[in-house]
Amino acid sequence: MGKGGEDYGQREKIGLESQDEDYFPAWSKDIKECEEHYQVNHEFGLSAAEVEKRRQKFGYNELEKHEGASIFKLILEQFNDTLVRILLAAAIISFVLAWYDGEEGGEMEITAFVEPLVIFLILIVNAIVGIWQESNAEKALEALKEIQSEHATVIRDGKKISNLPAKELVPGDIVELRVGDKVPADMRVLSLISSTVRVEQGSLTGESEAVSKTVKAVAGDTDIQGKKCMVFGGTTVVNGNCICLVTQTGMNTEIGKVHSQIHEASQNEEDTPLKKKLNEFGELLTLIIGVICALVWLINVKYFLTWEYVDGWPKNFKFSFEKCTYYFEIAVALAVAAIPEGLPAVITTCLALGTRKMAQKNALVRKLPSVETLGCTTVICSDKTGTLTTNQMAASKLVAMGSRIGTLRSFNVEGTTYDPLDGKIEDWPVGRMDSNLQMIAKIAAVCNDAGVERSGHHYIASGMPTEAALKVLVEKMGFPGGLNESSSGCCQLWNKMDQRIATLEFDRYRKSMGVIVKSSTGKKSLLVKGAVENVLERSSYVQLLDGSVVELDQYSRELILQSLHDMSTNALRCLGFAYKGYLPMFETYNGDEDHQAHELLLNPSNYSSIESELIFVGLVGLRDPPRKEVRQAIEDCKAAGIRVMVITGDNKNTAEAICREIGVFGPYDDISTRSVTGKEFMDHPDQRNHLRQDGGLLFSRAEPRHKQEIVRLLKDDGEVVAMTGDGVNDAPALKLADIGIAMGIAGTEVAKEASDMVLADDNFSTIVAAVGEGRSIYDNMKAFIRYMISSNIGEVASIFLTAALGIPEGMIPVQLLWVNLVTDGPPATALGFNPPDTDIMKKPPRKSDDSLITPWILFRYLVIGFYVGLATVGVFIIWYTRHTFMFIDLSGDGHSLVTYSQLANWDQCSTWEGFSASPFTAGSQVFNFDDNPCDYFRMGKIKASTLSLSVLVAIEMFNSLNALSEDGSLLTMPPWVNPWLLLAMFVSFGLHFLILYVPFLAQIFGIVPLSLNEWLLVLAVAFPVILIDEVLKFVGRCTTGMRYSRHSKHKAD
Repeated sequence: MGKGGEDYGQREKIGLESQDEDYFPAWSKDIKECEEHYQVNHEFGLSAAEVEKRRQKFGYNELEKHEGASIFKLILEQFNDTLVRILLAAAIISFVLAWYDGEEGGEMEITAFVEPLVIFLILIVNAIVGIWQESNAEKALEALKEIQSEHATVIRDGKKISNLPAKELVPGDIVELRVGDKVPADMRVLSLISSTVRVEQGSLTGESEAVSKTVKAVAGDTDIQGKKCMVFGGTTVVNGNCICLVTQTGMNTEIGKVHSQIHEASQNEEDTPLKKKLNEFGELLTLIIGVICALVWLINVKYFLTWEYVDGWPKNFKFSFEKCTYYFEIAVALAVAAIPEGLPAVITTCLALGTRKMAQKNALVRKLPSVETLGCTTVICSDKTGTLTTNQMAASKLVAMGSRIGTLRSFNVEGTTYDPLDGKIEDWPVGRMDSNLQMIAKIAAVCNDAGVERSGHHYIASGMPTEAALKVLVEKMGFPGGLNESSSGCCQLWNKMDQRIATLEFDRYRKSMGVIVKSSTGKKSLLVKGAVENVLERSSYVQLLDGSVVELDQYSRELILQSLHDMSTNALRCLGFAYKGYLPMFETYNGDEDHQAHELLLNPSNYSSIESELIFVGLVGLRDPPRKEVRQAIEDCKAAGIRVMVITGDNKNTAEAICREIGVFGPYDDISTRSVTGKEFMDHPDQRNHLRQDGGLLFSRAEPRHKQEIVRLLKDDGEVVAMTGDGVNDAPALKLADIGIAMGIAGTEVAKEASDMVLADDNFSTIVAAVGEGRSIYDNMKAFIRYMISSNIGEVASIFLTAALGIPEGMIPVQLLWVNLVTDGPPATALGFNPPDTDIMKKPPRKSDDSLITPWILFRYLVIGFYVGLATVGVFIIWYTRHTFMFIDLSGDGHSLVTYSQLANWDQCSTWEGFSASPFTAGSQVFNFDDNPCDYFRMGKIKASTLSLSVLVAIEMFNSLNALSEDGSLLTMPPWVNPWLLLAMFVSFGLHFLILYVPFLAQIFGIVPLSLNEWLLVLAVAFPVILIDEVLKFVGRCTTGMRYSRHSKHKAD
């Protein structure tokens, strides 16, 4: 499974060499070197001839289409399962025997073919479901192609070509990017047309904010987040225009590498822990079936192969083909009895019911086996942005000026979403906002290009998240005089009072944005927000609480910077606010392009001088806040023995602050060894021991290959890993993990298609709830698997005893198939509704190699199985040899009695002198044996066979009550704790009555109706199974501690 992460570096190198003979890190070279290397001039571009030449060499700029497995191969893979292969062999043999018997014609021909046809039907349905799941694996790759750009604006032969198909780009092409464009390939930024260019690349790198791009080269060993002069295919330009040089295309782009990793991960998917256990059980079952079949044949070989001893040597061999096939049919019946044919269907049903329960908790399961795997999760690798945090910037602290120079006021702001009603500002003067606070609100509302709108039950932001958070803050601040309108009411009022007439766009040099506004009185003023240090540097004055303006002294400046430092230490992103009330150059300016002041605004280099001598009013600390319920979810994980590792593309300080706040790290923990960057981890001399540390771990600035390597190493170490993610960069690790969990709201389609489960609410606590549900489902599955296996042991014991005692065959294969598939199905499914244990999330996770059936459980079910065999064979013998049993009269049907010796030697009936059998009734039928009395042991066994089948059904219904709890008595866990089980028992008995009392069905299954007394006999023989298991459970409770300590000691050894 680890190939994706293991081969990443090698594949990366090969990919680069395929496009460039010499490795060329364009991000670390200046513009001139890049143009020389790619032999292109940024004003002229490539010539048509050169483009064609490079396309021949590098191919089209598109992702490869990997050929999926052929339908024939997919079909074969569905039979790569031990239980399925045994079933297939049994079906083929049954079909051959049915064909052989069917040559006699008549009605028996139909009944003989029922068994193989039903088994074939089970196998076909199983194969269809498997193939459907396999074909879904490639959808992640298709979704990846959808995020590629379709068109690009390119300069070739000195001409600008708009809407060139993006797949026709080659390395060396000159591309112009504009706001809103999807980047078509990996490219080096050559020049900025606008003052700033920002690119939203979080889906690829994991960064929570859009990244400003530059033309300056960076160090050669910089990670992907640090390559500020590069833009990557599949990302989106959110601000500005620029000219770029294509450096990598197709599969050599960063998104192409993700594509390759998804494909490799999908080729190496492992079986779930339960599937492995069932495969192991299937192999053991094969061995057991083989041994028992051999024993049955050895016991009965005397019936179809006889010889005489002459001079001490065996001679005159006599072989009966008819009897040989008869005992071969018994062996096939034994195989059918031993295999729990209904198990795949019941497991699928239980998992499907589990997915419905999880859907109610906002966890949408895409692949059924994931439900069970969740239950043994030992490590959750979680992304930070959007999973542990809300992915919605929110104001956390507001610092305003005091009533006199050198004093500050601080307000804590509640709330974690864009909902204006989510939280309030502590100690806020509602309706009594002073002049200083009013100015902060005005600047936050007007010097702002974002929008916040209600969408369904939640609010969504358009524009920059930080600006959207400021708009929400303004709504929480309210409006002077107490007017506080809902849904952006305050922001709208501030914008009506002061109308924007010009914008001084943000740039990376002055790190601020300004707007020139006109008040209702016609006065012009400048409102500025930006990085606190930069705004403060250009400020000469400060506004106090009452609105008075005083000169900004050194002490006040240092006080503001100290406040900034304290907020930054807590991972808050800070913005400062300032204004300028006197703008002589703009007094008569109204946005008119002919006005002389307009010339100043056309040149961004003038913005710093315009934004000078500002009046500082305050600052705000913002962050992507942790979700409220995450801290408790982390505590639940610790109690459940699950380790949490945070893997994020965000910077180290921000991630560490969040991890301390949510409880991954304690407030005073030394985390120097537990918090590393992705690059530091890859260079770590002992990666495995780093991952084995107790408690939570943090990996910041992580790239896709780092995530894959972490998941691979954890899996190699025996951990069951759940990995969360939302971006394209997460898809390979999602595919590689045991459980890939994608975000439903913020997640890309690529991540969703690569995942096993999707969180409808993007909430970490939902994962923890799903793990609890997974554990409960596994416990219930264990209950019904044991129930079905114990039932099958009973059927095997019944057939084995029949063969060992030499009495006529009690039950035919089609009856056993009916019991395994139909009668056992409802109770087994109902066991999936057993209520979960109250301490289910306080136990450590089970190991993936923990045994499904312990030696003690196996012993218990061997005892139960032996009783089932004894009861089914016993009732068969009782009907033939007794007229009464336990005061129950069985003579009402008029059948003849025989001795046990006669029953055990029934095949010699033709040699008995004077043997006769009287007719007997069953329902409306009368069975007469005047023509051949020996038919009493063939056709006449139909009543005894029906009694055996009915005892088997009744015992298995009572046995399902035993499976309510592994060791708990029915006195402490009565049947009504799971009413679905009582309903299922009623349904199963109803189905049994259906085949007994509907003549057509009774004929197919070879049974007859039973009388009241015969039903009393069935219940009398079946009920003791509850008493036997109650005794065994009592012994189990008394010896639990002793068995556990021995097991622990064995594990330690």
